[in-house]
Amino acid sequence: MSLDQSFYKLTPDVVLEGIESCGYTTTGEYLQLNSYENRVFDVFLETTSKDYDALGGHIITKFYRPNRWSLKALHEEHFFEQELKHQGIPVIAPIEVGGKTLSSYSDLNFSIFEKCFGRMPQELTPEQLKQVGGLLARLHNCGSQNEFRSRPDLTPEEFGWPALDRIEAVAAPEVWSRYEKAAETILYWLEDHLEPDEFIRIHGDCHRGNLLQLDTAEGDRDFFFVDFDDSVMGPEAQDFWMLFSGDQEMADEEKQALLAGYDELREIPESQFDLFPGLRGLRIIHYAGWIAKRWADPSFPKLFPQFHDYTYWAEEVEALERIAWSL
Repeated sequence: MSLDQSFYKLTPDVVLEGIESCGYTTTGEYLQLNSYENRVFDVFLETTSKDYDALGGHIITKFYRPNRWSLKALHEEHFFEQELKHQGIPVIAPIEVGGKTLSSYSDLNFSIFEKCFGRMPQELTPEQLKQVGGLLARLHNCGSQNEFRSRPDLTPEEFGWPALDRIEAVAAPEVWSRYEKAAETILYWLEDHLEPDEFIRIHGDCHRGNLLQLDTAEGDRDFFFVDFDDSVMGPEAQDFWMLFSGDQEMADEEKQALLAGYDELREIPESQFDLFPGLRGLRIIHYAGWIAKRWADPSFPKLFPQFHDYTYWAEEVEALERIAWSL
C-alpha cells in the first residue's frame, strides 16, 4: 500500500498505537476533528498515563499528509511555534517526545499537542480587536527575527501558476477562457507588486477560524492563534486581509481598533494594503488548484461535491473578474 493510501485509510488502531509508541496510555477513545489537509484527532488518555493531569486527560495528534511538506519544512513550522511560545505569545506548540516534535508510526509522520479549550470569537469589542492587533504584531515581530529556508514564498510562482495549470483540466470549459484571463491578470499584477526581499515568516492562514478565544478563571478573555500548517514567507498584508475578511467585511472602526493595537508594538505596513485584492485573488486560485490536486483523496469529492459543476466555476470566474478589474 502506498503512503497516500495508508493516509487515506488511516485506522483507529494506527492512530492509537502511534500515540502509545510515544509513551502515552490511551483509553481507546478518540474523536476525529475537522481538517482537510491533515488528519487530526482528540485522543483520550487513561488516568494512569504519563502527563495525564498536566494534559487534562486529552491530547491532540496531527498526522501529516505524506509528500506535502518535507521533514525540514515541518521542523521549521514547529520551531516557529516554539519561538512564539518562548516569547510569551499564546500559540499551541507541539509537545517534544524524546527531544523531538515530530514522530513517525507506520511510515506516517505525526505530532502531539496539548488540547486547549477555546472557541472561535463571533463579535469582538473594539478593546478585544485592539488586543488581537497587538497579538498579530507580536507574531510578526517574532516572524521577522528569522526566516524559513524550506517553506515556500507566497508568490505567483509558488502558489498561483502551478494551481492554474491544474485548474485548466477541471474547470468548466464554458468559462475557462474568462477564468484564465482574470487569473493571469491577477498573477502578473502580483509579480509586479510583491517584494519577496521584504517577506517575513507569517501565519499564512490567519482567518477568524484560526483565532480562538480562551475564557480564563479570572474572567479575562485571551486570544491565541492555531494551525500554522500554512505558515510561509510572505508579506504581513496576507495576515491582515484574512483577519479583515469573514462572513461580512469588518467595519472601518473595527479595522482601526485592530490596527491601533498593532501600531503599539509594530509599524503598520500600510504600503502593503494595496496588495489585499491581489492576495485575495491568489487565494481563490490556489484554493481551487488545491482541491484539484487532492481529488484522489476519497474525502475530497464528498467535501466538495459541486467542484465539477458549471455553477461553481461561474461563481469563481465572477469573483476573479471583479478582482482583476479593480487592479
